[in-house]
Amino acid sequence: MASRTVAKDIITLKGSAAIVSEFFGYAANSILYNRGIYPEESFAKVKKYGLPMLLTQDDGVKSFIANLTSQLSEWLEAGKLQRVVLVIMSKATSEVFERWNFSIETDSEVVEKGVSREKSDKEIMREIQAIMRQIASSITYLPCLDEPCVFDVLAYTDTDVAVPFTWVESDAKLITNPQMVKLHSFDTKIHKVDTLVSYKTDEWEE
Repeated sequence: MASRTVAKDIITLKGSAAIVSEFFGYAANSILYNRGIYPEESFAKVKKYGLPMLLTQDDGVKSFIANLTSQLSEWLEAGKLQRVVLVIMSKATSEVFERWNFSIETDSEVVEKGVSREKSDKEIMREIQAIMRQIASSITYLPCLDEPCVFDVLAYTDTDVAVPFTWVESDAKLITNPQMVKLHSFDTKIHKVDTLVSYKTDEWEE
């Protein structure tokens, strides 16, 4: 009889931190492209997660995202990162239009005891792929951003974390009475990432 072998890949804390931080980098690029924060021509197409993805070629943004993912990876490996929020706001007034919220649950046993977990790389990729597709399709329901916008990234960490000098304390940059859409999640078996976008509605104020 023919038999089928199902491979499980060993996931370590360091490996999981690398997967999740890399995901944030690609997700940030996808949000910035799909929400028109930077000109379309400033992005280049690459293939990642079995999908065509777009990466910024703007040196300043590239450097920001590279530093961001490096720091997030360090916090993820220490089990200290709780949430990352990418905020889109008006360049003129700093009014917040969108909050892309990525909540992180960390397997504390892995952090404390150094054990590993098992999950196939393909399964993780499929889960991330589903989120990236949802980010790309978000333009179908998110209000049009009809003024120049900028972005910022907030990181929620455990209180005992040493904050690098390049990061500053910030308010939560909340939206009053936002609409919310929950996106897919992905799980490396060490870090689980839940995704939610909240946004300001176009409704006229009474």
